[in-house]
Amino acid sequence: MKNNRPASVSDGSPSRLSRRWLVAGVLLVIAAITVVFGILPRLDARASLKKETADLNVLNVSVMHPKVADAAQEIVLPGNMQAYLDTPIYARTNGYLKRWYFDIGARVRQGQLLADIDTPEVDDQLQQARADLATATANYALAEKTSERWIELLKTNSVSKQETDEKLGDRDAKKAALAAAKFNVARLEKLQSFKRIYAPFTGVITARNIDVGALIDAGSGGGPGKELFHLSSTDRLRVYVNVPQAYSREAVPGVAAELTLAEFPGRRFAGKLVRTAQAIDAVSRTLLAEVAVDNPTGELLPGAYAEVHLKLSAGKPALVVPVNTLLFRAEGMQVAVVKPDQTVALTKVQLGRDFGTSVEVVSGLDAGAEVVVNPTDSISDGARVRVVKQAEDKAAK
Repeated sequence: MKNNRPASVSDGSPSRLSRRWLVAGVLLVIAAITVVFGILPRLDARASLKKETADLNVLNVSVMHPKVADAAQEIVLPGNMQAYLDTPIYARTNGYLKRWYFDIGARVRQGQLLADIDTPEVDDQLQQARADLATATANYALAEKTSERWIELLKTNSVSKQETDEKLGDRDAKKAALAAAKFNVARLEKLQSFKRIYAPFTGVITARNIDVGALIDAGSGGGPGKELFHLSSTDRLRVYVNVPQAYSREAVPGVAAELTLAEFPGRRFAGKLVRTAQAIDAVSRTLLAEVAVDNPTGELLPGAYAEVHLKLSAGKPALVVPVNTLLFRAEGMQVAVVKPDQTVALTKVQLGRDFGTSVEVVSGLDAGAEVVVNPTDSISDGARVRVVKQAEDKAAK
């Protein structure tokens, strides 16, 4: 039999091969389009999601560098101003106030007469004592002459030895009575001199508690005497402050101080720490210190409240960090430090003085360290972080 198919449609004809290549090309194009518009966006999305997830796992932190504290620091403490010399003035003799010469607020000089006291009883006692002294003087003079005569008579055996010794004993007794009379007169003269009240030092009268005609009792009745005047020396003032124990080593005599008072805004009064109690009070844990302030014009008043600014030397410069960088952990006080590889290292530190919003770091931290501000409670050692500078830059401004 003969094959009736044409020769042009055989399997190896050029037209069939062309169709096959065309179909293959279309399929390749469709596959490429599928890859470009279907698979690649998914891969990109997956990579972006992976990167975003990784970024979310990195903690954003703000850091700051520890500051080096000044070699000299100033602390402000409440102070109580007192007069350098302050004393109540009492009478040393009884009587009635005859006259006073100065009232409160008056400035008096040392040795100036403040008041006169009328002392009639003391005056009479003094007159009597002087009369007794005259009698004792006469008796002693007679006993002295008599003893001399008896000594001469004894030489001629005109009198006995016993009688002579009696005359000599009487002379010695009269001599002792004369000395007692003299001492009594001197005592009453001193007592009478107390009828005039003088200022013991230069100062200001801050109180006057008596008036003319008032009964003056020096306390001879057994009760306390009445204060007549109160005198204060205000040319120089003592200011007492309680220095916390943490600063006690730097609070030494010679440290400069300044006083500020609400009634003198913008003014500072220079002073100097002159002495300390050399002991820490067991109740308040403070050191009592005295600051001396010159007050030649009398502007500063004893008893006033003042703020004392002490210029203390810090010794070796220390590092200071804000309190919001501290981590309170069971291992102790720590700070989170960012290392160069952007990981966190929890560093244990030892604190010194507390300045309120900041604290002193004694050990465990370097000046160039990047310390995390406001670290979260979940931050851990080795955690990766991303440092943002905005917070530190704002703080710097």
